[in-house]
Amino acid sequence: MTETGKTRIICGMSGGVDSSATAALLLEQGYDVIGITLKLWPQDCVNRAEDKCCGPQAVTDARAVCHQLGIPYYLIDESAEFQKHVIQYFADEYKAGRTPNPCVMCNQNLKFGRLIDRADQLGAQFIATGHFARVEQAGTSRGDVLAREAAGETVAPLDAARTARRAVPTTGRYLLKRGRDLRKDQSYFLFSLRQDQLARTVFPLGEKTKSDTREVARHCQLKTADKEESMEICFVPDNNYGGFLQSANLVAKHRGEIVDVRGHVLGHHDGIEFYTIGQRKGLGITTPKPVYVVELDAENNRVVVGGEAALDRDEFIADRCNWHPFETLTAPIEVMAKIRYNHPGTAATVTPLDGNRVKVKLHTPQRAVTPGQAAVFYQDDLVVGGGWITR
Repeated sequence: MTETGKTRIICGMSGGVDSSATAALLLEQGYDVIGITLKLWPQDCVNRAEDKCCGPQAVTDARAVCHQLGIPYYLIDESAEFQKHVIQYFADEYKAGRTPNPCVMCNQNLKFGRLIDRADQLGAQFIATGHFARVEQAGTSRGDVLAREAAGETVAPLDAARTARRAVPTTGRYLLKRGRDLRKDQSYFLFSLRQDQLARTVFPLGEKTKSDTREVARHCQLKTADKEESMEICFVPDNNYGGFLQSANLVAKHRGEIVDVRGHVLGHHDGIEFYTIGQRKGLGITTPKPVYVVELDAENNRVVVGGEAALDRDEFIADRCNWHPFETLTAPIEVMAKIRYNHPGTAATVTPLDGNRVKVKLHTPQRAVTPGQAAVFYQDDLVVGGGWITR
């Protein structure tokens, strides 16, 4: 509590409409709000993306919103940590033949971890962001876990096997749930947050739609009310990740073979870092029928291509798993598995393995299951947990 008796909260400000509306809602709810923007970008990114979320305009907009709302604002330089935990990870994953998800890593290591550090320094109990997701604390019984069905929430039909394999949260655990606006839900990017991070996090937009969010900003006459949102990786604003890796001197071209699934050489490439699973265009080879990248073999510096059917997988291993309802998965469960952010999800059985790994058996084969991407597991709106897809 502050001297005024209000609970202090840190609001992460990105300069967009979502974080702006979040700050306004927190004030309306009676919090003592402090706005913070983490300066994450390297200088070369600023030069190429002045009007994006990693550019100076974002700071200008965030500062202006905080001034309009009458709350303190701080800009804190975390670019060295961003370089270490996000950009270097981004490059290392591509070098290893995997396709990274920098937003998950940024949330886990930077946005939430560093904001909580700043909250401690400023005497704040909570942090808040503009993510469309929800956090709740688990109740005391299995009946409480299933109470949302009884309360009339819309949930997916459950067969008998799935009902028997539902996640039963441990009392007191902090649960991550989808945002009510499923079109904007961002829980996928938050699956790796730890219990201590969720315990101190507030998502004011979790119950709102995107339209609601813009209305909040318009009502408060915030300059970001009609600002367009960016759907790109913040430090690769043109979506040309290969060009970014080269211009940042993170990857150099190195010649290797493009082979079919039987090992026959079809052509050559300049580096496996410039390819992703499922890619068809830009392969630089001619074949009688369309082929796709089906594997990136970092050990042998090979890009493996095959027909469309070769992209289908019905099973994979995920490692470095993180769970929300319980500390460790001890028995198989039935889930809806998302193998990338824009994937609709598919029914799957998740079985625990040793070393914090799981085997994921997809009930229907899926196209382009990609090593390095996050596999996130849901039961209705509950994020059970997730892990990282391995080769």
